[in-house]
Amino acid sequence: MGLLAAVLAQANGGVTGSLNVIGYGLGALGPGIGLGFLIGKALEGIARQPEAAAQVRTTMFIGLGFVEALALFGFVLAFVA
Repeated sequence: MGLLAAVLAQANGGVTGSLNVIGYGLGALGPGIGLGFLIGKALEGIARQPEAAAQVRTTMFIGLGFVEALALFGFVLAFVA
């Protein structure tokens, strides 16, 4: 019943918005998955070799910056396009 109501509401002009928001929602999945893998593997590396923790942590933070930049690009493009 919910789908039928949504179709009828859109046909009557009741639903408005932009598909850009849906695109950003889908685009946020990539950085979210990337952050999960990045942090998980860094913690695994630190657990396996604690003496390399400083180097692994530094590399992890650089990677976090790149992944977050990807998310911010998607956020900006959702409003620009």
